[in-house]
Amino acid sequence: MGLYNKYILPTLIDFACKQNPAMRQREKVIPLATGKVLEIGIGSGLNLPLYNIENVKHLTAIDPSKKLWHKNIIDTKNLPFEFEFIEAFAENIPADNSSFDTVVITYTLCSISDTNKALEEIRRVLKQNGKLIFCEHGKAPDRGIQKWQDMINPLWKQVGGGCNLNRNIPLIIEANGFKMNTMETMYIPGWKPVSFNYWGTAHPS
Repeated sequence: MGLYNKYILPTLIDFACKQNPAMRQREKVIPLATGKVLEIGIGSGLNLPLYNIENVKHLTAIDPSKKLWHKNIIDTKNLPFEFEFIEAFAENIPADNSSFDTVVITYTLCSISDTNKALEEIRRVLKQNGKLIFCEHGKAPDRGIQKWQDMINPLWKQVGGGCNLNRNIPLIIEANGFKMNTMETMYIPGWKPVSFNYWGTAHPS
């Protein structure tokens, strides 16, 4: 899987993440970011044009895949806010305690190996009055779809770079020291086992 993960997978992930239904979901949450922002799993930078330039002062973005980041087509030197990219994993964020006003995570919790550790790190670097903004796909509410998700997930995870179809996103967030401010759910257009979305904001509890 080495050549696949290195050369083919980043292209597949970028293609899937830039589809219109997912982009419309991003548009619902990214403008909510304010102040000093950390984006977890920036990928190829699809969220960059969606930030509210009047509200964001500085954006730090991390991702473990430089291959995926290099697919970015935006000139980050011309962004209307300060920007830095760091190659790093969510389980070990290179930042001081209480560094950020907002943490953004979109379509990334599905593939993080240790979500408990990642959210512990997010809570550590987020200010006490800060907010977590999320948009993720995950466990569907319908039992028939859940069965498909559970059945397909082992193979999907192998070919999808660790992506899980059946994670209970709100349960994971709330079990790791956060309380929901707002959350909405729906099936977005697409194949149902991968199209049930959760999005909203949460704060450290």
